[in-house]
Amino acid sequence: MTINILDFDLIKETDNYHSTFRLFENEEKFLLTDVMEVHFVEMRKLVRLWEQRAVNLQKNEKERWLLMLEADDRGDIRRELEAIAMKDPVMKKAFDQWEDLSRDDKKWVEYETRKKAIQDELSVAKEAELRQMKAREEGLAEGKAEGKAETARNLLTLGVDVDTIAKATGLSLGEIEKLKQKLH
Repeated sequence: MTINILDFDLIKETDNYHSTFRLFENEEKFLLTDVMEVHFVEMRKLVRLWEQRAVNLQKNEKERWLLMLEADDRGDIRRELEAIAMKDPVMKKAFDQWEDLSRDDKKWVEYETRKKAIQDELSVAKEAELRQMKAREEGLAEGKAEGKAETARNLLTLGVDVDTIAKATGLSLGEIEKLKQKLH
């Protein structure tokens, strides 16, 4: 069993925050094994459901414990969970241990260092994604410009007048004249 807790939306086909997948044979659709599962917990979806009051932390232990992962960054979630912890001894113990951790300077530095490393990794990945998108857009723009130039060269070769080529390609008269000079 694999459990993936994600800080982003992955599965667009559902609004459920918890999705479970199993391995099936492609053609006959039978289950390979009932002991192999891949779980995805999309925390942003869960937080949205909590904000919409679509989850009941009093009744649902799984959601309660998962949202505890968000309690450090979200005071509103923390307050609700602390109120529940007053009646739930296991959750109270977890909050007490969390408080102990935050009082131990060495452990807190380790926690913050790890948290920062994760945020840095996410930032690097996001930056790489943005660079890739920008490169793709630039490539598309270059391809589009080259396509217009190629069309203009072909039309020039066929003897089409410069004004018509400008209207057809969106190129300026000056750009077309430069292409025309390169042809001769």
